[in-house]
Amino acid sequence: MIHRLPITRRAALAGFGAALAAPAIRPSFAQSAPIKVGVLHSLSGTMAISETALRDTVLMMVEAQNAAGGILGRRLEAVVVDPASNWPLFAEKARELLAVSKVDVTFGCWTSVSRKSVLPVFEELNGLLFYPVQYEGEEESKNIFYTGAAPNQQAIPAVEYLMGPDGGEAKRIALLGTDYVYPRTTNRILRAFLNSKGIPDSDILEEYTPFGHSDWQGIVSRVKRFAGEGKRTAIVSTINGDANVPFYRELGNQGIKAEDIPSVAFSVGEEELAGIDARPLVGHLAAWNYFMSVDSPANTQFKAMWQAYIKNPRRVTNDPMEATFTGFKMWAQAVAKAGTTAVDPVRTAMIGQKVDAPCGYTEEMHANHHLSKPVMIGEIQADGQFNIVWKTPNAIPAENWSPFIPENANRRRG
Repeated sequence: MIHRLPITRRAALAGFGAALAAPAIRPSFAQSAPIKVGVLHSLSGTMAISETALRDTVLMMVEAQNAAGGILGRRLEAVVVDPASNWPLFAEKARELLAVSKVDVTFGCWTSVSRKSVLPVFEELNGLLFYPVQYEGEEESKNIFYTGAAPNQQAIPAVEYLMGPDGGEAKRIALLGTDYVYPRTTNRILRAFLNSKGIPDSDILEEYTPFGHSDWQGIVSRVKRFAGEGKRTAIVSTINGDANVPFYRELGNQGIKAEDIPSVAFSVGEEELAGIDARPLVGHLAAWNYFMSVDSPANTQFKAMWQAYIKNPRRVTNDPMEATFTGFKMWAQAVAKAGTTAVDPVRTAMIGQKVDAPCGYTEEMHANHHLSKPVMIGEIQADGQFNIVWKTPNAIPAENWSPFIPENANRRRG
């Protein structure tokens, strides 16, 4: 369906226009066809807990851009579809956006399996997808811009932190993930990394569960036994979607505290914690490239923009929302630079685009279609926010081809 945006909040958002790409010309919107922005996120099913906020972020950016005069004098129009956490349906909806709705750009997907489902469609039809979530790497497409983290921008630094003095000097690692490509590939990389640091396979516990898994009692009990064998243990979680709610609840039920068995999550942020009592989880960790608690002028503006749009003080910001925001701004800048929404010129104009992002760092798009990004470790607080306990001094270029996968030895990285 086509989501036609109201204009009632334009005045509230117009003040953010200076942060968006200025249109080259400003004729009446009625004089030209709208720029169509596809939104390909699950609004139902197991991933709706995470993806609905990304739909809302794109709609916010479309509305703000229109309040600033559009792009190239043209109004933006969001086209929203719901692939419903159904991975084959993602490909069908992607084809609908590109072939039927004729969108100029698409922002979408969360899981890697959904991204891999749509990738051949975008390559076949020469569409442009902005993918805003951390992932396992091992991919590079001319039709995708990856604005989330590669493993060297999240997973590897997080495990290094757990193994260091600030993280408790873990000697055993429990790798708990949802059973699909992102957790399995990320954990393949992490196992090789741990082995390179002297951690043998006997000190690595690896468990996978299906999407929407709810019975965590047995797995959490196994982790407790694993941790009780004499070595400092930590959990690395690549659990996705609404399965995180019963997982964290079971940690609390079994009395697992951060000082005993710290857990670091790669797919749990402020939005997921908003649905549970975070008090038993205080001190557990998450690794991202942005937290709502970041103190920066750009983040203050981002949060104010979100509150002006959503009109719900309980709604939080999080890392994939920030990556969506940054990707949208870069795309708008690239369209303004190219003077067209055509995919090929915009793709060329995207390389080298920079944004002073809400994370407090300047992020740049590189030739491998990945961003330079900072890495942050945050501790869960009782209110569901994160206290940032560690971060890199600079934004780090992405290694989308991991050096810990042997077949990548001769690949270009970064």
